[in-house]
Amino acid sequence: MTATDRVLWDRASGGDSEAFGQLYDRHARAVYNFLYRRTASWSDAEDLTSAVFLHAWRRRADVVLDRDSALPWLLRAADYTVRNEWRAKLRYRRALAAAHLLADHQRDHADEVIGRLDTDHHLEQARAAMKRLPRQEREIVELCVWSGLDQQAAAVALDVPLGTVKSRLSRARKHLRELGISELSKTSVETQP
Repeated sequence: MTATDRVLWDRASGGDSEAFGQLYDRHARAVYNFLYRRTASWSDAEDLTSAVFLHAWRRRADVVLDRDSALPWLLRAADYTVRNEWRAKLRYRRALAAAHLLADHQRDHADEVIGRLDTDHHLEQARAAMKRLPRQEREIVELCVWSGLDQQAAAVALDVPLGTVKSRLSRARKHLRELGISELSKTSVETQP
């Protein structure tokens, strides 16, 4: 019988690294996919996934699960982690620009190869469509459509009332239809670590 997230998290809170490893195995792909869709970079997504689970291990005694699922908390942590990463990169670029050291960005060969992959093309199309939505609607689509959370879990992940999630999701669907975009599917941008 497979242990629930709550049982595994309780064991992990007591220092059981094997239980935490099972939680990692269970949720790493969903966290990675969430981060890959946000960053469009497989290497950044891998690094940030590691950072999310390191943060989860450090905070394991403080985590509040939603209906015995750790995924909403992990996705909220992933959202905070990627936002912090963006802010850090922005500060770094500003510091370089201020020091007149910012050179023209040249893509290396690996970036060009990755850019040619069909999955990246689909991801860019989906990200372009998502950029046209307001931030709060974009977050709901990322959680409910791409990450597969139900509305209650998304409410926990965003720390907002359930009614707010429902109204934002409804508005997001309406805006996507107005843009002539059929609902973005999870599989259209599904990736693997």
